[in-house]
Amino acid sequence: MAHQIVVRASERNAADIKLLDIRELTTIADFFVICTATSTVHVRALVDEVVNAMREDADRRGRPEGSPSDGWMVVDFGDVLVHVFVEEKRTYYALEEFWADAPALVHMP
Repeated sequence: MAHQIVVRASERNAADIKLLDIRELTTIADFFVICTATSTVHVRALVDEVVNAMREDADRRGRPEGSPSDGWMVVDFGDVLVHVFVEEKRTYYALEEFWADAPALVHMP
């Protein structure tokens, strides 16, 4: 499912997409998908695409949290957490640095 999310985000022009395997580091989820949107409107479009695609393709319900105007939204699928940022917020929160011990299974610049 995490790989499907990466593909869908890429198809919607997300930038700097990373898939991190966090299974050995925490119990909150198995994978993080982190990507960058070009604007707050793009944040909403990416989140909507991922939620709708996973409902249709995998019969999985995601729970979006946050607001596009905040520049960061998270979609919780239980075992996969999808983080969609605008560039400024992604740099500020630096999740990849915090989870630096997590192997990156995919990195699409």
